Amino acid sequence: MPTVLVIEDEIDIVELIEFNLKRHEFDVLTAFDGMSGFELAQDKRPDLIILDVMMPKLDGYGVLQQLKDHTETVDIPVIMLTALGQTEDRIKGLEKGVDDYIAKPFSPKELVLRVKSVMKRYLLQASSSDIEAGPFRFDRKSLQFYAGESVLDLTMTEFKLMLYLCERAGEVQDRFVLLKEVWGYHDDVHSRTLDTHMKRLRQKLGEHSELLETVRGVGYRIAELSR
Repeated sequence: MPTVLVIEDEIDIVELIEFNLKRHEFDVLTAFDGMSGFELAQDKRPDLIILDVMMPKLDGYGVLQQLKDHTETVDIPVIMLTALGQTEDRIKGLEKGVDDYIAKPFSPKELVLRVKSVMKRYLLQASSSDIEAGPFRFDRKSLQFYAGESVLDLTMTEFKLMLYLCERAGEVQDRFVLLKEVWGYHDDVHSRTLDTHMKRLRQKLGEHSELLETVRGVGYRIAELSR
């Protein structure tokens, strides 16, 4: 069974998540503070982590940074729990590499569907071969991204965003479509998130940044590339 680690300090929420995930044949590990949660992630290497923002000892952002800084945990997908309406929390998490978020209070059914969706994306990435597009190469198994001869340090979201654009090189991608396909959003209230990621990507791409084009009033595209 796939294993989900829940890092959350509210016992009733942990029990709710655990009950519903086990009903859908997930194995569940639990931790009630950030530090023990990170240590458990290193030890057990779960298939996915559900991570609360506000916790004692080490908050969710601190845990996330630790996960991304260690090779044993850097590739584990993370869904972050945030308080309802805390847009800044969601943006900050996505910028740091969170794969999805769920606002409290949440529907148990929605939580299970989001867990399955994120894990499905990771399984598809892990089973696919390398992809090359112009100067870019994607190693889906190691989740490494190459621009020319250089390995660029992309977050998981940046990796998915570049991959989505490069697979459709030369085609303009509507910003709403990108928000839906990469993040799973169904409205435009997260436009700032997309623009922030594009700005960071251009900085990381360096001499190749001109290939990431803005189409005013529509969205973005990667210039047509030879494969």
